[in-house]
Amino acid sequence: MLLDRDGPVALITLNRPEKLNAWTARMRDRLIESLAEAGADPDVRAVVLTGAGRAFCAGQDLKETAGIDPDDHAASDAWIDGFDRLYRAVRDLDKPTIAAVNGVAAGSGFQFALLADLRVGHRDVRMGQPEVLSGIPSITGIWAMWDVLGRARTAELALTGRLVDGTEAERLGLLTRLVDAEQVLASAVEQAHELAALPPGALALTKGRLRELDDDALAAAVRAAKKVHAAAYASGEPQREMARFLAGRRR
Repeated sequence: MLLDRDGPVALITLNRPEKLNAWTARMRDRLIESLAEAGADPDVRAVVLTGAGRAFCAGQDLKETAGIDPDDHAASDAWIDGFDRLYRAVRDLDKPTIAAVNGVAAGSGFQFALLADLRVGHRDVRMGQPEVLSGIPSITGIWAMWDVLGRARTAELALTGRLVDGTEAERLGLLTRLVDAEQVLASAVEQAHELAALPPGALALTKGRLRELDDDALAAAVRAAKKVHAAAYASGEPQREMARFLAGRRR
């Protein structure tokens, strides 16, 4: 994880480019720490989130989830609670956040991008919820997409695992600004500076109200994810599909 500053703007970069910034529990913990650090710094007025290399975040590292013991419910619940802490770490920031989506944003990485207040990307980004392709039900993904896409589009992306490109993502509201690929980060930082110049109290209170509107829905999604994921892993399907995917990637 890289944490840099550009005046009042904090820049947090996911830094595992060789794995398309797919995250592990340790990586998420470090990200939570970076978000807390930016939130506590009175000189930081806005936060930009991005990824190193050619991806924003490809989501969960399947090597980690493939080892989940279906009979160890405490470990499974702890894994989901880890995502709850991460999502709340970015949601609870009173400072505006902008995701500079520089490449693929998939699965929980896609969900994380949607939690930013604004999202800048380019035409060749790929965004979506491919978990179902690995035998993993998309539960918090439904919550993250619902208010942006509505039921019909949420159902389509959750059930098909289809990734959309940047042009479609902007049309659907998944991206709030579409720029050339080489301008993604600069555009996000520029917009962050614009937000940093606004009255911070009004921004914080506005963000607080936006959180209130769907906070109960997030809590319900986390509870449902624990129940549904336990049933999925008990069936053995995610383990089989992830093993097949990892075996194919090694060839």
